[in-house]
Amino acid sequence: MAFNWLADTLKERESQGYLRRRVSQSYEKDNIICIDGQHYLNFASNDYLGMRHHEGMLQAWTEGLAQYGGGSGASPLVTGYSQAHQALEAYLAQHLGREAVLLFNSGFAANQAICQALFHKGGEVFADKLMHASFLEGALASQASLRRFRHNDTAHLATLLSASENADRLIVSEGVFSMDGDQAPVTQLCELSAQSGSWLMIDDAHGFGVLGRQGFGSVEAHSLSQAQVPVVMGTFGKAIGTAGAFVAGSQALIDYLVNYARHYIYSTAMPSAQAVATLYSLTYLRDADVRDRLNDNIGYFRERARSSGLDIMPSKSPIQPVLAGTPERAAALGRALRVRGIWAVPMRYPTVPKGTDRLRLTLNAAHTRQDIDALTDAFSLALEAIST
Repeated sequence: MAFNWLADTLKERESQGYLRRRVSQSYEKDNIICIDGQHYLNFASNDYLGMRHHEGMLQAWTEGLAQYGGGSGASPLVTGYSQAHQALEAYLAQHLGREAVLLFNSGFAANQAICQALFHKGGEVFADKLMHASFLEGALASQASLRRFRHNDTAHLATLLSASENADRLIVSEGVFSMDGDQAPVTQLCELSAQSGSWLMIDDAHGFGVLGRQGFGSVEAHSLSQAQVPVVMGTFGKAIGTAGAFVAGSQALIDYLVNYARHYIYSTAMPSAQAVATLYSLTYLRDADVRDRLNDNIGYFRERARSSGLDIMPSKSPIQPVLAGTPERAAALGRALRVRGIWAVPMRYPTVPKGTDRLRLTLNAAHTRQDIDALTDAFSLALEAIST
């Protein structure tokens, strides 16, 4: 029978401790999440600035629904591109210091589109070892040769670049790495890009909204021009609190993607109401002190974690991984935390490298110090419980 290996493959993954299962949450508000009738403090959401339930953003979404309806109705090149999309793109381009912006339904689609469109005739991609799977999968499926440099190791990258003779080269890194929470050495990457005549791309999914004086991410935080970083990808489903993604760059790049990026051409556009809500969130967050509250929470957690003896990684971002070492230990820690009212998700291979299985904690601006105290106290008790 066709595909009779499916069940055996799942059993094998389960025996290795790597089987993934979904949970369905029925309620979430004020960092309380309800799953299977039980309530937990949520430390697993990427809603870093607490914007998903912001009243003004929800009102903007409602107004967008009244004007444009629930969906866009077509692909952007048919009738799915509205003034709401156009306004969001123009706002992003202005504040990112780029000539143009293109919207996508997800960061995964945006990364895939960049790889498919730029490298249909070959070329070379130099990607950080810990680059997100959405980009790596896109690069592998393209006509490019993929070279991976050791994580944040610019000396290794320089060695790889020196051996390349390809005219079309793209260096790519995350701004804030999704699993480790550390940041890329963007200044050095810019220098290598200029020296080698390569383009540099920053996937800023976890930096956009969080970094920079007004929240426009890594390029704002480091005052990086379009010439220094020709391609910027960011998402709205994390710090901004809505959904979707964008690619920012030169007018020529965006016009090229409009014509050759199949993920854009053949997908129904994001709902216009979503674009209205996203623009509201961006304008609200420009002048809000919410990033200060987030950074205070990060500092407070790290202080409490160190005093509690937790094995935390050197991250200054909302992503605060606690190493467990094995998939079984990571899963056991997750269960022990749930018993104590904390929702935190184990991250295991292949999401993270083997031997670095962890609990990936995420902080947000709406967490209180009491929430963080409860987290660190529960973690200490959970570690004791799984050690006995």
